[in-house]
Amino acid sequence: MTTRNTADGDVDPAVRAELARLRDSIDNIDAAVVHMLAERFKCTQRVGHLKAAHHLPPADPAREAAQIARLRRLAESAKLDPAFAEKLLNFIIAEVIRHHERIADGGLTSSGDEGS
Repeated sequence: MTTRNTADGDVDPAVRAELARLRDSIDNIDAAVVHMLAERFKCTQRVGHLKAAHHLPPADPAREAAQIARLRRLAESAKLDPAFAEKLLNFIIAEVIRHHERIADGGLTSSGDEGS
């Protein structure tokens, strides 16, 4: 497959077709990631309510460290940069802790909406 990329945007139709196929796959993966994150946050909201009901702290540093180590191992086996995977999980954990703090303060309902 050869490419021609001229100033007027003339691109080999085979390249266009391959780009379209790959982009469709990327779009499907992105949709799956969003839905999986939504499910994950539904679970962590329930965890936050359990923690709040039993006066447990919003953060669990030992669990977080174990999860980061686990995710780094999974990333390595999947040929994904472990540092990237750790950054992603740290971002998610920070958001979960923020939600747990809001739940403990009565500011987030079980549906994820702001409390009154």
